[in-house]
Amino acid sequence: MTDLLPLHRRTMATATAIVEQIQEDQLSAETPCAGWDLSQLLAHMTGQNHGFASAARGEPFDLATWADRPVSTRPHEAFAASAVEVVDAFDSPGAVDHDWPILVGADRSLAVPGGQGLGFHFIDYVVHAWDVAASIGVKVEFDDDILAAVLPLAQEVPLDGPTRTGPYAPFAPAVPLEPNRGLLETLLATLGRNPTWTPA
Repeated sequence: MTDLLPLHRRTMATATAIVEQIQEDQLSAETPCAGWDLSQLLAHMTGQNHGFASAARGEPFDLATWADRPVSTRPHEAFAASAVEVVDAFDSPGAVDHDWPILVGADRSLAVPGGQGLGFHFIDYVVHAWDVAASIGVKVEFDDDILAAVLPLAQEVPLDGPTRTGPYAPFAPAVPLEPNRGLLETLLATLGRNPTWTPA
């Protein structure tokens, strides 16, 4: 899993660059995440960065650390700071060698191997970078090595059960996709996103 660290670092740089393009009047925009506007998605992304960083540092689980961080009129600043924090935490020596207490559901923690936690965050921010880009109408591009690394991780996510349904499911049910589509489209469909989604 340590091989994912440079790919994760590049993913976070891409996500940060996408968030930097958000204009204040776009914060109420619809997103591919059902029920969330762009401000809610950014609040979630920023809070998750702080939570995963804390877990990677080996700190005791604290629900407040994982809380969504309401965005201001300059959301890119808070998100960029949280992205730097989580990248630095993941890159610290030995970070992936211990269990990470991560948030599951509304308020409980689950200890997972650090490498698995890294994989969870990697998946989330490839997809969330696309979510933000789709919401504001810009294109996001990932190098093939990033997509080739993240797709097998996504394909390990169970197709049913609590990871797909319920109020705290991280992913929607997979979306049917025609054969021989690109890596990004396959990833998105696997994790319940419609690759052709655009705001209504």
